[in-house]
Amino acid sequence: MEFPLPEAARRYVAAHLHDDPAHLALQARRHPNLPVPELVRQIQARQKARVKLPSWADNQDLIFPPALSVEQASSERTATYKAALVTGAARLADLTGGFGADSAFFAAEVGQVDYVERDAKLAQVVAYNLGQLGISNVAVHAADAAAFLKSSGTTFDWLFLDPARRDQRGGKTFRLADCEPDVPRLLPLLLRHAPRILLKTSPMLDIELAIQELKHVRRLWVIAVDNEVKEVLYELGEEPAVDPERLAVNLRRDGTQQEFRVNRAREARAVPRYAEAQQYLYEPNAAILKAGAFKSIGAAFELIKLHQHSHLYTSNELRADFPGRIFCILATEKADGPTLKSHLGPEGRAHVTTRNFPESVADFRRRTGIREGGDIYMFATTDLRGRLVVLVCEKVIITG
Repeated sequence: MEFPLPEAARRYVAAHLHDDPAHLALQARRHPNLPVPELVRQIQARQKARVKLPSWADNQDLIFPPALSVEQASSERTATYKAALVTGAARLADLTGGFGADSAFFAAEVGQVDYVERDAKLAQVVAYNLGQLGISNVAVHAADAAAFLKSSGTTFDWLFLDPARRDQRGGKTFRLADCEPDVPRLLPLLLRHAPRILLKTSPMLDIELAIQELKHVRRLWVIAVDNEVKEVLYELGEEPAVDPERLAVNLRRDGTQQEFRVNRAREARAVPRYAEAQQYLYEPNAAILKAGAFKSIGAAFELIKLHQHSHLYTSNELRADFPGRIFCILATEKADGPTLKSHLGPEGRAHVTTRNFPESVADFRRRTGIREGGDIYMFATTDLRGRLVVLVCEKVIITG
């Protein structure tokens, strides 16, 4: 790929940025003077970046690597959050640089960033892009993470790693030992070069297993974006915490965020109360559930659980600051299609969630004939007495 793109190539990308890449590839012969296959790959990558990195996707001066590198990159929202965790540090090394999104956002908060990437072509793209973005405090190194540290006499304030989560056949891996680089094996080397390590892992990785495997966890963050867990961050150091605190963070669409703190001891001490559904229904955000706050979230907000395994909560008084979705319960019904449809409009639409219920959402819809959409929310679950019920609800909108 030529840096920068020639003007004709830039115009082609800009003109077709929202078009179907497969259709563009079939029309390549219409543009014999352009490298259409490569430009189509640029368009594909920009389309994938539109949600994650909108300011980069719209920047015509940047060069995009293959789409997989964009898929594995942090989003602007999560990268900004991570950068805030290391604010004020003098020097940080991003040892798994990838597309460079994290390095670019770290650079806004850290004096000097060392971007390290073993793929020399990708490192070349990132070096070019950083220049186009006007970022001058990132040094680019085309090197393996371990080799870079072994050849460096530098002590960093922070090291950051986001191990690759795909095996050589393209399948996803969820154990740290199966990722590249193998962080548990490298920990002695890492800790010789920095007192603090920030590790990003897949949301599929089991937190308890990771704590056992790493042995040096000080604290951790479960990061969700719009109620979908995107990553888990671990701060590692020479002196681990006995019971690392977990901060569940949900970055919301409106720019605000919900936070809830929990650790194993606090969760173990929490004593849940159980009852049938009252006026309000509470569904914790996904970060809280991933962090394991199944009992302590109810205790913290003085809520009652519907069932030990449902992780749905209720109260007669509105807890407007609850970190999750809140609903007003209109009715409690049997899981019967005609009965449930009597609460719906002529199109028979509702949003459906199943929790501790023997059917998936898809199976529930097929059996009841309820279509997706509308203003009604239905929670199919099991109540305190073991009965299968459906809570028919309206969403509570909290303003201010």
